Amino acid sequence: MSLPDPEKTDVTRLLRRAALCGLVVSAALLSACTVRPLYSSAPLIAGSQVGAATELASISIKPVKTRYAQQVRNNLIFALGQGAGEPASPVYSVDLSVTELVESAAIVQIQTDEDEPTAGTVTLTANYVLTDAKTGTAIATGKRSIASSFDRPRQEFASYRAQIDAENRAARELADLLRLSIAQDLVKHGKAVAG
Repeated sequence: MSLPDPEKTDVTRLLRRAALCGLVVSAALLSACTVRPLYSSAPLIAGSQVGAATELASISIKPVKTRYAQQVRNNLIFALGQGAGEPASPVYSVDLSVTELVESAAIVQIQTDEDEPTAGTVTLTANYVLTDAKTGTAIATGKRSIASSFDRPRQEFASYRAQIDAENRAARELADLLRLSIAQDLVKHGKAVAG
C-alpha cells in the first residue's frame, strides 16, 4: 500500500474547482437568456398590453411593384396577421424593397456538345424599413436574402415555369425570415423605449 501522491491530489482539486467554476458561469449565462415564442401571449414590447401575435398583426406592408416582391409581401402579410390580412388601423408599417438575381448554377450536359445551363438559382433580397405609423419615425432597418435552386429543362416554357416556382419558394422563405427579423426589431425597440 502506498501513500497518495500530494501533487496528484492538488491537480485533482484544481480540476474539480475549474469544472465547478465553469458550471457556475454556464448557469449564469444561460439564466441571462431571454427566449420567448412568437405565438405566446407575452408582449414583444415592454409595457405593452397585447401579446406578440397581436403586435405583429398590427403591421401593414406598403405596396410593391414586381411579381416576386408581391409574392414576398403577400406571404409576409399572411404570416404577420396569421391569415387575417392587413390591419385596419396599423401601429407600424414596413416599406419593403425586393430585388432578384437569377444565375446559372451548373452546366451539366450529357450527350450534347452545347454548353446550356441545366440548373439555376434565384436569389431574392429584401431591404425593409420598419416605421411607427403615427409619427413616421424609422424604428429599424434590415436586409435578408434567400436562394432557391431550380432545374432548367430544354423546353423554354418549362424552364420559365421552374424559375417562377423557385421565386415563389424563395418568397415564402424570405417572408418567414422577415417576420422573425421584424419581431426581433420590435423587441429591441421595446427595450430601447423602456430603458
